[in-house]
This record gives sequence, structure tokens and C-alpha cells, in this order.
Amino acid sequence: MAQTATTEPQLGVRRPALSPSRASDFKQCPLLYRFRAVDRLPEVPTRAQLRGTLVHSVLERLFTLPRSDRAPDRARELLAPTWSELAADNPEWAELFGGADGAEIDSWLESATKLLDSYFQLEDPRRFDPEACELHVELELESGVRLRGYVDRLDVAPTGEIRVVDYKTGAAPREIGEAKAMFQMKFYAVVLWRLRGVVPRQLKLMYLTDGQSLAYAPDEAELRRFERTLEAIWQAILKAGRTGDFRPSPSRLCDWCAHQSLCPSFGGTPPEYPGWPEPDPGVETALDRAD
Repeated sequence: MAQTATTEPQLGVRRPALSPSRASDFKQCPLLYRFRAVDRLPEVPTRAQLRGTLVHSVLERLFTLPRSDRAPDRARELLAPTWSELAADNPEWAELFGGADGAEIDSWLESATKLLDSYFQLEDPRRFDPEACELHVELELESGVRLRGYVDRLDVAPTGEIRVVDYKTGAAPREIGEAKAMFQMKFYAVVLWRLRGVVPRQLKLMYLTDGQSLAYAPDEAELRRFERTLEAIWQAILKAGRTGDFRPSPSRLCDWCAHQSLCPSFGGTPPEYPGWPEPDPGVETALDRAD
């Protein structure tokens, strides 16, 4: 059910764009942005990240089924074959389970089952049909900033009201995590508003670890302000890209950074700056969208 909404055909070389994950990286730490978007340093995913990607994929497939089939048992049945396909397409993911016995993998899959069960406690997918799942959205603002991302799910009511839904396989966050998640949702809201001319009625985050939902209703004035924020972030990225001056910004989030050994704040030395990347420093991965 993956779909694309763009303002122009995707022909030839893709222009550099800003994604919600990379914009969030730059806000958090410009050096982290450089490591991910410019140097494109590899990061070994955790089993929790892979579980999030798996659950997202299962929920996407669930909505391709007739309403009557969207039951918890059917979602559980999709887990193993979906993981087999993901592992075949990404052999490096399967290597995280190298040497693990069947019981260990079964336990990991069972933890994903609990997340799916939690989803069904939050809503009944047999009661509605989303307009799209894993929707690719892209447009260029009047300022020239190109925005690009993937929406987990887009629901459109018969009256035309839009709801943007994002699945989070972790627990409902505290203040920092909540701000990061809502930044992502406002990013999607701006893109959809500009593409469709309608401000989304609701931005909904569904946290599957503890079965909580967070809903927010933006207004047009807020989205205009947020649009200016995105433009300012992109200009700051371009300035850093011209000079290579991507400075670290230490915080509590450094504890989860995969690149501490290369960070000056931890006594490391970044690799030689390779120059501004072409064509697309805003790319997002499935792991980015599985937070």
C-alpha cells in the first residue's frame, strides 16, 4: 500500500532534500547530522530497532487485507514470513542473530507479538480503511527548501479531514523524546498541508510498548511558524556544508550515539570532511522510521 505524493516527477538525479530524521539530527547535534548524512557512516542497528521495523512492516501488510481479516491472530501469523523477507533483503540485519539459537529468535519474535497485541488495544483496524500506508511525500517550498519523508499511515475521513498516524514501538517518551516525535509529525503536517491545502485535523502517535496514544491538533499559524523553522534549519545545514563546520552538541542523548569514538567531545577525531554530498543528503531509512 506504499504510495507517493510529490509535486513533480522523480526523474534523473534527486535534488538534496530535508527529511524529518535528518532535520532532527541537525537540531540535536550538527556533527551527528554530518556523520549520518554527509559521511554516511554505517551504524549497526539494535534488535529493538529491527523489531520496530518488523512491526511497522506487519502493520502495513495488515491493512492490505480485507477488513474482516485484520485480527490479532492474522497479524501474528504475518510476523515470521515478514521477518524472513526483511532478512533476505537486508542480510546484515540477519547477522545480528548470527549464532543465536532458535529459542532466542523465537523470544525476539514473541516480543514483537506483544507490540502487535498492544496495537489492537489502541484501535480496531477492521473499522476503517486508511488512504495510504508508508506514504512517500515530497515537495519544494517557495523558499526552495525541498522536504521529503514517509508517513506511517494517512487516514482521510469522508468529510475530507486528515489524520496523520505514526507508530512508535517504544514507550511513551518524556519531554525530550516527545518533542522529537512531535517535530517529526509537524514536519509531515507541513508537507501534507502544502500538498493538499488542508491542515491535518489530528497528529496521532501510538506508543506500542505501553499502549498509550498522544494526539495533537495543529493550526495553520503554527504550521507557518514551523515551516520557517525548517527553512532556518536547512539554511544552517547549507552553511555548515559549505565550510565543513559541523560542531558537536553534547547532551544526554550522546549515551545512545554510535559515533562517540569519532567525536571531539569524547576525545575522538572525525574523518576528513568529504565535501557536501550529492545528490541526496536527506535520505531516510526504514530504521529511521521505526523509532
